[in-house]
Amino acid sequence: MNKLGIIGGLGPMATIYFMELVVKMTKADVDSDHIPMIVYSYPETPDRTAYLLDHSKPNPLPVILKMAKELEEQKVDFIAMPCITAHYFGNEIHQSLKSAKFINMIEETAKYLHSIGATKIGLMATDGTVKSKVFEKTLNDYDIEVVVPSIESQKKVMRIIYDEVKAGKPVSITDLYDVKNELKDLGAKVCILGCTELSVVKGSYKLDNDFVDVLDILAMKSVELCGGTLLETPC
Repeated sequence: MNKLGIIGGLGPMATIYFMELVVKMTKADVDSDHIPMIVYSYPETPDRTAYLLDHSKPNPLPVILKMAKELEEQKVDFIAMPCITAHYFGNEIHQSLKSAKFINMIEETAKYLHSIGATKIGLMATDGTVKSKVFEKTLNDYDIEVVVPSIESQKKVMRIIYDEVKAGKPVSITDLYDVKNELKDLGAKVCILGCTELSVVKGSYKLDNDFVDVLDILAMKSVELCGGTLLETPC
């Protein structure tokens, strides 16, 4: 099988949950049926959103590229990064690699949304992701319109991500659904959990089918590319 490298720690819970998804989505009768993974988890990586909102803050890119290089030195074939905001640097990561290939979570999400006929989606993500329009730049190429929460609803999203999930505190599911309902009222067919901390929420709570989880899509693609066998209904 091909070997998967993981740029991790952005944040730590999302990294662990991503690995769990990869294992759970793999059809395996014995241990050796699972794909090999090498994880570089470095939680001290500068905050991605802080940098995207204010470029005078520490730049996380040099640390991310260092992790990618060291994973490549471990002979990984593919590299996944379970952090949406850091995909702002996707092109730089891709161009820095000599042999391994970067699995772009946003590109794979766009392909999936296009395959289900989605033409308008709601985005729940960090301020950094929303400001950078990293989703719009890719989804618009697939004729998919992106709508984002109001200022007040975006504050709820950020509280869930930073004050609750990253802080290890209970999540305000009511706030999550309030934001989803607002996006649906704006015409969104589905709502993208566009931050891997929100993926962690989905892993702990049973959310309805209005949500599409980017981490599910990354995990499925990772299993496929590395030669594992996907379960018929992985998510």
